[in-house]
Amino acid sequence: MNKTVNINLANTLFHIDDDAYNKLRRYLESIKRSFDGTAGSDEIIADIEARVAELFLEKMENERQVITHKEVDAVIAVMGQPEDYMVDEDIFEDQPRRKETSTRRTKKLYRDIDQKYIGGVCAGLEHYLGIDALWIRLIFILLAVFTGFGLIAYILLWILVPEAATTSQKLDMTGEPINISNIERKVKEGFDDVADTVKNVDYEQVGNKVKSGSKTFFDTIGEIIVFLFKVFGKFIGVLLIIIGASTLIGLFIALFTVGMFNAVNFPGVDFYEIVNTTGAPVWLVSLLMFFAIGIPFFFLMYLGLKILVNNLKSIGNIAKFSLLGLWLISIGTLFALGVRQAAEFANVGSVNVKDELVMENPSDTLVIRMNNSAFDYDRGDVHFGRMTFAYDENDKRFLLSDDVRFKIRKSEDSLVKINIRKDSHGSTTVKARERAKNINYGYELNQGEVVLNDHLTTDLSNKARDQEVTTTIYIPAGKVIHVDESTYGHVGRGIKNDQNYYRSGVVDHLWIMGEDGELKCQDCPEDESVDEDEEGGKIIIDGDGVDIDIKDNSDSFKMKIDEDGIQIKAGEKNDN
Repeated sequence: MNKTVNINLANTLFHIDDDAYNKLRRYLESIKRSFDGTAGSDEIIADIEARVAELFLEKMENERQVITHKEVDAVIAVMGQPEDYMVDEDIFEDQPRRKETSTRRTKKLYRDIDQKYIGGVCAGLEHYLGIDALWIRLIFILLAVFTGFGLIAYILLWILVPEAATTSQKLDMTGEPINISNIERKVKEGFDDVADTVKNVDYEQVGNKVKSGSKTFFDTIGEIIVFLFKVFGKFIGVLLIIIGASTLIGLFIALFTVGMFNAVNFPGVDFYEIVNTTGAPVWLVSLLMFFAIGIPFFFLMYLGLKILVNNLKSIGNIAKFSLLGLWLISIGTLFALGVRQAAEFANVGSVNVKDELVMENPSDTLVIRMNNSAFDYDRGDVHFGRMTFAYDENDKRFLLSDDVRFKIRKSEDSLVKINIRKDSHGSTTVKARERAKNINYGYELNQGEVVLNDHLTTDLSNKARDQEVTTTIYIPAGKVIHVDESTYGHVGRGIKNDQNYYRSGVVDHLWIMGEDGELKCQDCPEDESVDEDEEGGKIIIDGDGVDIDIKDNSDSFKMKIDEDGIQIKAGEKNDN
């Protein structure tokens, strides 16, 4: 049966058995003697006692637990023995300290638990290798993500490498000489932080925490979940850094190569000038885009750094609010430019050019064809819709579009007429009509042929505003016309015909304009049909789908569809 005593350590009451109390007392007295005469020794001793009390509280499972040799030994192992401070036995006998001379020691590998994120492996490698721990963490994470080796190596080092718990181990970790000067400095550095923590401790609250009971199974599960979240958080931090940094680098290169100095002929940049009507130069829009996109990604990268580095210095409120203001200005300016640009397509303006086609022999067949001269120009590779750059024989640039089509309608009299409608967009109808007037488009009447241009042109100053041309040819009733195959792709919608052909279906056929305004085909193939009385069935393929009719006197019908096509075979008739 052991005797127990009550002690007050750092304003906290503990129950401790007599033998453990004597060991703790001797331990604290030896430390006090080792710092006798040292500046700030009282504060150091007070901090040590506070740290010992804090360690006891962590190890106690309930408030009535008696502290034994086991708990005292565990605390001493964490705090370090007096000899860890290189204090000679003479010092314990109140003799003057001897001066120790030492040279710089070889570093030893320990886990630095004071600067740890998870296990202190990377922080320890920072001291051992002399490489910033941030880069070591990045290497481990990248190896873990792409090879899996990083995770295995980290776990092995965590298990095999001891932690730097005592002062001598911490000095071994950094390779510093173990002398009185370094020990005092190290102790003071460590315990200054502890002192701040202990002074801010609400001991009544700590006592209540001790009373709340021991650590349960669910507490352990919670710690494991928190650990996994920390690992996941570090991975997210690295990912944010990679995304933010790569985006900023790309934007920076694009800004100075394309936007500012046009050092690279990036496709579409030169076309910006003929699309833009806001008046904003390309370098200004590039700069605004850099700020609008780059600032959020900068803060994304900064967030990743904050996740990885706890003591990362803040960029300051002035810088934060300045970047926020610059981002809002950039977004607002780009929005205003976008609204102004969109307004350029808000209205449509049209102009019409009407003419009569006088034919030398009105009874001749009227041929409609395209001249296909658009391919005679050298054209650029960049397109805005159906519009692109083109160059004349003097290398002068202009805009060219193949957005032209024609329609056929019945004339109200006996004359062949033509109407050319030019359309364009603009911020107002008046401006749109002005652009439409500046569209260059022509046609010819050549020996019974109406030859239409297959393209339109306009000057660069008119910008690209969905310019298009629609030509309507009015044909009198009874007039024979032929739509040449060169018109393929330029036939407009709504040409009424007795074959119900759609658009280019009327191409390369001979037609007569009917009194009802419908074209009557003169050379279209007749519909192939099967007599209802003939043996076998029939297959009808039309707009409603496929209709297969098998006669009653046919025993079988076989259809095979494979890579060779479709094979249809009727079964042989059984005469029996």
